[in-house]
Amino acid sequence: MSQTAAPQTAAFEPGPALRLTLAAFVALLRDKGFRIGPSEAADAGRLVTGAAGQRAATLRPALKALFCGRRSDWLAFDALFDAHFLRKGMKKAVTLAGSAGESGGARTLKQMQDDQAARRSSPALDVSREAEAPEAGEEDPAGTREGASRAENLAETDFRKIRDPELEAEAHRLAERLALVMRRRLTRRDRIRSQGPRLDLRRTLRKSVARGGLPLDLVRKGPKLRQLRLVVLLDASGSMNNYTGVFVRFVHGLLDAFRQADAFLVHTRLVHVSSALKERDAARALDRLGLMAQGVGGGTRIGAALADFNRWHAARVLTSRSCVIILSDGYDTGPAEEIGAEMARLARRCRRIVWLNPLIGSDGYAPVAAGMAAALPHVDLFAPAHNLKSLAALEPYLAKV
Repeated sequence: MSQTAAPQTAAFEPGPALRLTLAAFVALLRDKGFRIGPSEAADAGRLVTGAAGQRAATLRPALKALFCGRRSDWLAFDALFDAHFLRKGMKKAVTLAGSAGESGGARTLKQMQDDQAARRSSPALDVSREAEAPEAGEEDPAGTREGASRAENLAETDFRKIRDPELEAEAHRLAERLALVMRRRLTRRDRIRSQGPRLDLRRTLRKSVARGGLPLDLVRKGPKLRQLRLVVLLDASGSMNNYTGVFVRFVHGLLDAFRQADAFLVHTRLVHVSSALKERDAARALDRLGLMAQGVGGGTRIGAALADFNRWHAARVLTSRSCVIILSDGYDTGPAEEIGAEMARLARRCRRIVWLNPLIGSDGYAPVAAGMAAALPHVDLFAPAHNLKSLAALEPYLAKV
């Protein structure tokens, strides 16, 4: 048998070590944005104790069908499975599983839990990729530190200063991943906030019917929170060229992660681009976006675009828990009075307005442009958006909306 076929026929020894490895794998997938609930994790536990869990050739398709609910999950699963269970391609995916021995698996799981606890206690999001693991048998602590340092430096680099095509592509990937991380954390916080102090016995018993009468899903009384809805207005004028590429990937990630989200391009006119950016494949989404957004890269008429949004779209897309995010440098070719009037109308129809301006990251910047000055009185949060770290800082604010 050839070496390339060997991993596909790899056998796993059933027992505590395999269950610990599976638990670490489930946590890894959740950290990567996979939507895996307790029932899926329990089904996976039963899989590894049966015949399907004894070989990679049968365990892989079974877990893939169980855990992958989106196209992006399906595309990423194989590399993560190979690295975790077969220790293959470790420079492309993070391997959290230890050796086949029980102690190795337990130690790795504990390290992973410690890392997750540290991330939860951190006030800011970690937007860097995990450090690349060395190949089996190699010791490369310096290379690992270098990879982590490079990602950290990229997170703090102004988008307009990124000239290397590889770094630019990496920034795009990180921006999209950042949106997924934000959504996962906000969902967790909403779930905690929605649990009131009192048990709703009637609804708990009703849910227990599906569990054979066992009250496993406790329902608590309390006000039902409406899901956060994001509406993004992205300035695609010529003055924003250095930032548009990263912002588009960030918005693409938001629309993929947030069930209730809409996106519009703002330049000489307003263009509704949600259908294009909701494509799972980023390259296809950008192709569709290019076809829809004729005239991108020219001037900007923010006031006129806001007027169109308020007149034709606001009643449909805005709710009592809507947050409008405007990504723009504030330069406008129209009258400033129009921006002020339309921003006032918009503020009355949504819960929060966030204006992310990449120029705030520049030394000596002041919002003295007429359009920006007219909009500021109606903005709830005026914040920078010149690098990945500034985009990550948006998540704690959204958690309070």
